[in-house]
Amino acid sequence: MSWYQSMAVTALRRLPLSLSGQRAVAPDAEATMVFGMRLVLAISALLTLYVGPQGMVPFSRWSWAVFVLYALHSITLLCVARLRAGFWHGPVIYWLDIGWYGLMVVATDGTSSPFFSFFFFAILAASFRRGFDAGARLTLGSAALVAATVLATQGLQHLQFLLLRTTFVLALGYMIAFWGGLAVDQRRRLALLRDVSRLSNPRFGVQHTLDSLMEKILLFYGGSTCVLVMQDASGRWTLNTVHHPATGRSTSHNSVSDATVQPLLDFDTGATVLYRGVTRPLVPYDIPAAQLVTGERDWRGIDPGRCSGIADLLDTSWFVSAALPLRKGTGRIFVTSHDRLRRPDATFLNHIVQQAFPVIETIDLLDRLASDAAQRERQKIAHDLHDSTIQPYIGLRHAVAAIRHQAGDDNVVAPELDRLLSMCTEVIGDMRHFADRFRNGRQEEPELLIALRRQAAQVRSFYDIDVTLEADNAPAISDRMAAEVFQIVTEGISNIRKHTRVRTASVRLAQSDGQLAIDIVNGADERAVPAPFMPLSIAERVQALGGVLAVLPTEKHTLLRIRIPI
Repeated sequence: MSWYQSMAVTALRRLPLSLSGQRAVAPDAEATMVFGMRLVLAISALLTLYVGPQGMVPFSRWSWAVFVLYALHSITLLCVARLRAGFWHGPVIYWLDIGWYGLMVVATDGTSSPFFSFFFFAILAASFRRGFDAGARLTLGSAALVAATVLATQGLQHLQFLLLRTTFVLALGYMIAFWGGLAVDQRRRLALLRDVSRLSNPRFGVQHTLDSLMEKILLFYGGSTCVLVMQDASGRWTLNTVHHPATGRSTSHNSVSDATVQPLLDFDTGATVLYRGVTRPLVPYDIPAAQLVTGERDWRGIDPGRCSGIADLLDTSWFVSAALPLRKGTGRIFVTSHDRLRRPDATFLNHIVQQAFPVIETIDLLDRLASDAAQRERQKIAHDLHDSTIQPYIGLRHAVAAIRHQAGDDNVVAPELDRLLSMCTEVIGDMRHFADRFRNGRQEEPELLIALRRQAAQVRSFYDIDVTLEADNAPAISDRMAAEVFQIVTEGISNIRKHTRVRTASVRLAQSDGQLAIDIVNGADERAVPAPFMPLSIAERVQALGGVLAVLPTEKHTLLRIRIPI
């Protein structure tokens, strides 16, 4: 091994460690590693030309310029990647690489050039970062460039080398692109499965978890619509539809009848279905509709007519579908697309629902258990309220009525006793009405608003701060999210009390673009504009709910703008 080869091997071993102090796993570190390897190739090419045999020495001065300029190009990319975090690393860089490699092959006499193998660096880097499509395009471009450079330098004198090298680049490049595409797909699928496992946050509620799951599935497949048909524990059918964000259409939830959903369930039990309304006639095995039934190993064709009606209902020509693994009830999920869908896509959709829906059912069960426990607790408190509070008032009313009867109509205290008797009767009626509403869980307005109004009254009474609550357009949210929102608003009011001298504040709750909008504003403050700050406790709670917090100070007011997805 020559000295320059040993230097290159040493650089290869040390570069990933010297860039970050540990194995490069982050995207920025990976990009820096790729740029570093490009520089190693450039330096290795210069050293090879300098100390190699005479047949490898460039035959003109401009040939040296190609290798030197490529080395400068590699140094520039590496420096930019090291100095600028998140440096754009797109396919154009790899196309520039194969352009440089084509010039290198031309500069070193085409057929006998040892540098045609550099094309595989660009193909490998693009395939393992961008997937099969990017790698396949670069493979075709590299093969065309290899053929063009050989023809430009040698013509048809060495046709056998032209065919050999072009075929070799095509074959090995396709294998690299295929394996790189598999690696990219596996990373994307593992990332989606990780996100699915994190969707099970009980504070969001079951419906929010379902919507988030459908949105992530839709973005993963790049589809147009995701439709979920599901039967709940009581036997009612719900139809949930999520559209791609580019369409501008909102998520919908509808209750439907058995007759309406029956056409969407016209498949074998547990079958995973792939339907392609547009087949490829040049591919003999490309059947329009196929299904894989649970327990079977091979796909088998089904009648396309069973799927074409569903495709018309979903307004699509391609879709994949999987059965939901529900312990009680049944259901299906559909992902539609106007692009190609493959059998692995349908199989992976089945893997997603197999992992996600048992967790979702568990959340639903816990919600119902919590609701039942709360209902029993309300009934117990209502009984205690009747026995410990209402009954003494009833006894007091009877005692007042007896004293009134003994006093007679001519007694001077009779009017006062009548008024006291009326007050006792009114209080008993109000308490009975409250106990009845409490026992059955009926409220004239959401519990969150009741708690916020009570908190505002306490702040007004204790600290002389008038808090105005505007919640006419507040959306309905789950109990767990309502508890988090209550803590956020309470903390915001507490910050106003502690850090300002204002005597007024306002809290606005509304729905905006599918989000819960919370604005907490303090009253006019004569002090200077406060320095930028971030309430850490509120920020942590908002972040846990998947929301965004912005602090907007002005000359007299400070606005906490909070947006939480619902």
